[in-house]
This record gives sequence, C-alpha cells and structure tokens, in this order.
Amino acid sequence: MSRGRRAIFTLALGLLLLGLAPGPAHAAPGRAECRAVPSRILGHAVPYCILLPPAYDSRKSRRFPVLYFLHGLGGNAEMLIESGAMMDIENAWESGRLGQFLIVTPDADTSFYINSRDGRDRYEDFFLREFMPFIETHYRALSGRRNRGIGGISMGGYGALHLAFAHPQLFGSVTASSAALIASLPHVTAAGARALPMLQVIGGVFGSPLDRAFWDRNDPLHLARRANLSGLKIEFDCGEQDDYGFEKGAEELDRILAARHIPHVFHLYPGGHDWPYFAARLPAALAFHSRAFGMKTSEK
Repeated sequence: MSRGRRAIFTLALGLLLLGLAPGPAHAAPGRAECRAVPSRILGHAVPYCILLPPAYDSRKSRRFPVLYFLHGLGGNAEMLIESGAMMDIENAWESGRLGQFLIVTPDADTSFYINSRDGRDRYEDFFLREFMPFIETHYRALSGRRNRGIGGISMGGYGALHLAFAHPQLFGSVTASSAALIASLPHVTAAGARALPMLQVIGGVFGSPLDRAFWDRNDPLHLARRANLSGLKIEFDCGEQDDYGFEKGAEELDRILAARHIPHVFHLYPGGHDWPYFAARLPAALAFHSRAFGMKTSEK
C-alpha cells in the first residue's frame, strides 16, 4: 500500500472508530415494574406497580426509602403510569428536584384499604402482613419507620390516613389529597343505601345499613383523636369545591390535630375532586415525603 493510500485508510479508520465510539453517558431515567403478589389472606394475587429511581439500577448496593401510594375509587395499580405522572416523576428524579425513593402502588379495588365489616375482604391484614413484607424483601428497601411513607388520593387518602394513624409505629410520613373524610355521617337506611351507587360501595365495606360503630373504629377522624402520632409527619389537602364535600372532613381533621397540638401541614386549594386537582398536588406530596426521608433535592 502506498504512503498516500495508507494515510487515507488511516484517516477513514479513525473516522469510523470515532463514529462507533460511545457518546457521553446519560443516567437512566428510572423505570416501572408491574407485577402481582400472591395472597393467602385475600385468596388471590394482587397487582402492583413499583417505580424504581435511576440509582436503583446504577448503584446495585444501595437501598432506598419506600413510599406506598394508594389509588382512589375506580383507580388501579397503574394509576401513576396511565395518568402520565410517571414521566413527571422521572423528570424530577433526573433534575434532582426529588430524592430517589421507591414508589409502590398496590391495587385495592373498592376496599378503602381496611378489613371489611363482614370479614370477607381483609385488605388491611393483607397490606400489613403480606404486601409490605413482600415489597421490602423483594426490592432493596431501607428498613424502619423513618424510611417508610404512605400517601394517597380520595379513597387512597382515606386509606393512607387510616393506616398511618392506626399503625403510626410503621410510618414516618403520611400525605392525603382529597381524602374521603366525612365530618358528619348522614342517617342512611338500607333502602337508601341500595338506591345510591356510592353508598352501595361503602355498604360493601362498612355494612349496609352502615355500621356506625365499625365506621368509627376505622375513621381517620376518630383515630386522630386518640392515636399516638408523635414523630409522624402529616400533610393533607383538599379542593375548596370538592364534589363530595370532603373539604369539610379535611377541615375537621385540621381542627382535631390542632387541638391536640400535633404538628401538621394542611391546605385548601381551588379545585374539585378530579385528576387535574390530584395531579397538581402530587409534586408537593412527593416532595414532602422526600424531605421526611431526609433527602436533599439536589440529589441525582
């Protein structure tokens, strides 16, 4: 090969190698897994999704706090994925605006996240005895109360407050957006319950006609009056124009906690009971848990 042809070949090879060389490395944006956990308590597998932050795959020895985030009535385990909220969460992780922790969304049907009055649907037992242990042994989750938070919207807000207030030793932080809190229960007859679809759903969990003693034992408002909530970080909000009047229940919870001198954050915002309202409040709820986990927002 002549000197000139050798030079051309060397230049071409160099350009080819430059083209094949990897560019600057970019961190993965995080990912989601949607699977199911078997349950002996419920007698069937329960779907769940888990959002894994970027560092979960890039730092294999690292363990993470975990947030259990509960869907509302009519929702399911894919709530954050189907709504597009996962993309916003990934962007917050990548930009460092949100600390990196696991976000788990279990399916709960219409259970309100409690054991039903008739004992047929023991969702609370499943959640505490099977679901949480499954997640925290199958994924790299940090142990202990300070590394575990719970939050939710609507029915899921009720569930989050109920579980956090009934078992405060398990959770370090709780958030609820438009929680299904009812400040004053109306008197409902069996005929009236059959006439209203919403009351039929509630009746399937709390009894039909509604068992008020059972309601009180599970109601976050009643639990808040007597539970030892020391050290639990609490934040909740509701729309001023909530379609179901849940803002009255939120205001009552604020009064109960204030009377007991329990630190908490409460906001009423313009809005109704719908996904646009929930989506607008989600970043603040996640940031609240991030701070409760002791994470710096500059983390990447």
